[in-house]
Amino acid sequence: MDNEEILNIVTVGHVDHGKSTVVGRLLADANGLPDGKLEAVRENCRRNSKPFEYAFLLDALKNEQAQGITIDTARCFFHTDKRQYIIIDAPGHIEFLKNMVTGASRAEAALMVIDAARGVEENTRRHGYFLSMLGIRQVSVLVNKMDLVGYEQRVFEDIKAEMSTFLDKIDIHPLSFIPVSGMEGDNIANRSQRMSWYSGPTMLQQMDDFATVPPPERASFRMPVQGVYKFTANNDSRRIVAGTVESGSVRAGDEIVFYPSGKKTSVKSLEVFNAPTPERFEAGMAAGFTMNEQIFVRRGEIACRRDEPAPQVGVRLKANVFWLGKQPFDRSRRYYFKCGTAKVEMALESIERIVNASTLSAGQRQYCEKNEVCECVITLERPVAFDLAGTVDATSRFVIVDGYEIAGGGIITQAMEEYDYNTRNIRWSSGGVTGEERRRMSGMKGLVVWMTGLSGAGKTTIAQEVERRLLDADVLAYVLDGDRVRRGLCADLGFSDADRTENIRRVGELSNLFRDAGMVTLVTLISPFAASREQARKIVGRDFMEVYVKASVETCKARDPKNLYKKALDGHIPNFTGLSSPYEPPTNPDLVLDTEKWNEEECVEALTAAIMARLEDKTI
Repeated sequence: MDNEEILNIVTVGHVDHGKSTVVGRLLADANGLPDGKLEAVRENCRRNSKPFEYAFLLDALKNEQAQGITIDTARCFFHTDKRQYIIIDAPGHIEFLKNMVTGASRAEAALMVIDAARGVEENTRRHGYFLSMLGIRQVSVLVNKMDLVGYEQRVFEDIKAEMSTFLDKIDIHPLSFIPVSGMEGDNIANRSQRMSWYSGPTMLQQMDDFATVPPPERASFRMPVQGVYKFTANNDSRRIVAGTVESGSVRAGDEIVFYPSGKKTSVKSLEVFNAPTPERFEAGMAAGFTMNEQIFVRRGEIACRRDEPAPQVGVRLKANVFWLGKQPFDRSRRYYFKCGTAKVEMALESIERIVNASTLSAGQRQYCEKNEVCECVITLERPVAFDLAGTVDATSRFVIVDGYEIAGGGIITQAMEEYDYNTRNIRWSSGGVTGEERRRMSGMKGLVVWMTGLSGAGKTTIAQEVERRLLDADVLAYVLDGDRVRRGLCADLGFSDADRTENIRRVGELSNLFRDAGMVTLVTLISPFAASREQARKIVGRDFMEVYVKASVETCKARDPKNLYKKALDGHIPNFTGLSSPYEPPTNPDLVLDTEKWNEEECVEALTAAIMARLEDKTI
């Protein structure tokens, strides 16, 4: 066919509810089988004195046919006039849930199969929860085996009502509920004549109605490094970085950054084995490339393009974990975390909530039993690169290995470390106490309140009173004023533009250390240049609050509490801000304290309230 559009669909449901039968019947009725396949399976059943089942068209393994259950994830390829399909038949038996999650990991839509005679069962609900966790929102529910209940509408409507209520709680809103019979072919590829009460789409029509999710090649480039290969024969000096492109694309000349190391290079050439060299590597392709700058990288790093958003890097992650291990998931054991090609030792730090995936009942305890889901914080032995759920699937999902077995898996919902590669403000964890741990133990959250304004505007006067009020409220606070800094830390600096910039940089770094210790630091510097203040903001990060203490030069000259304006006007102080040196007011401060309009008490009240609001905001 000419249309190259591809959609991945996963079928899920409780064991014996007929997923394989439904898909097998679809392939047979919609001419999706190779020539002679149906006849060959029928003949095989006849020779072995077995009744023919459409599930046998999909279940290729002999032990699957003997046991009547799908053990591993099977994929089949199928197309209509609209598009091509990859149909993933995921296992339904409770022992094979980890295979089901693997099968659903790349799906863009799902067909949930429910046995009309048995109704909604435990794994039906559990699979719905897993679809929600994996971010699959295009779902159609197939109420199968309608022939066993006499094609009664009441049975269908009861199941529809029960499942709708459950799915609504986990933010899944099915596009359709379709009554079908995989064995008899009702409403699979052809409309049933035995259910005239139903007027919705057939299974095949619903598949064509699913929207195609933007392909992974449109996302940011991510290639987990599988290995680096060196060649020496025939004077070949190439070092090829190899892996599978999970998303995005790359071509020769692109600038590359490897995470978590942060090492940079550019692509010299694309390399393939016994095939024409493509113009670029895209998602799904096995790839290799050489580098212009030879740097040392290893398996487990992720190659990313420098001109695209960087991944997260950290050693502490918040995640939703589904647990399938024989032993409970708890803090007494060590596990391995696998994401992309990275494999590092990990431990469970804390569990915030336990969810029963079948009943959605929630509880709190510090271990997770088999077939439960937990929202938790995990710590890793060393930093790894990853993305957050909802961005790049392959690098936001992970599995947990207990001993030699995959015991669980999940999605990363939040990075708990502050690694900012966009500003190059990188704080590597050395294995000591992290800022987040310090906050949790002390109950204190650090904040830098950067108060800028002309000399005489009232910065230090306001800050000192705010400091006292914060201490009275059991909030650690400290005023870092310009005079104190000039007498010690920056005693070697003058008042040239370069020295003013260096002064701001040093104070920014010092105040950031105070912030990391859980202290509110009130910095009262004139800091006349917008670029220097922005540098301070980048040093500190999100816990930065710029406050403009506003007053005109004329007002400040009239106040002149230290006689500085008089000395400057008499020629004793060169490069004085507001007179002989410029001041660049903030264009978008977090707070403005206009000391010409407000008295000292009003300014103190406003700043104290703003600080307390920031400290109480859990999202900042």
